[in-house]
Amino acid sequence: MKITAQEEYGIRILIRIARCGDENGLSIPQISEAEGLTPHYVAKLTRQLRLGGFLKSTPGQKGGYVLSRPTSQINVNQVLKTLGGALFDKEFCAAHIGALNLCTNSVDCSARSLWKIIQFTLDQVLDKMTLADLCGKEESVIKLQALLRAELMLQQ
Repeated sequence: MKITAQEEYGIRILIRIARCGDENGLSIPQISEAEGLTPHYVAKLTRQLRLGGFLKSTPGQKGGYVLSRPTSQINVNQVLKTLGGALFDKEFCAAHIGALNLCTNSVDCSARSLWKIIQFTLDQVLDKMTLADLCGKEESVIKLQALLRAELMLQQ
């Protein structure tokens, strides 16, 4: 399992915009320079984030991108799924059938169960995280991690 560059940079762009104090937001060149990304790539990511409902653009020469809603209302799981999709979804098995027309394990598949468990666990954690949680210092996210770990242990 890997985190894609698109997911990493998309989250970082949202954090940078959230921390920006300018009501006009940040422009593509500003984000590009601050994150060390090409303007073309930033434009691609901001478009995806805008279409996903996380950003809106402000018009004019001083315009840029701002969050479409408060950081506490931007769910990290939804952002990651917008940028890269779910690890496991309904189309997963159809996309991994091998050279045959039908998966040889379509009836009884323990691998599918593994991916479902992992997706369920990821969703449990990521659904509880908002952009607000990521906008603090790293130590505040580490505290959140400890709280989530304790909560998961209580559920067992």
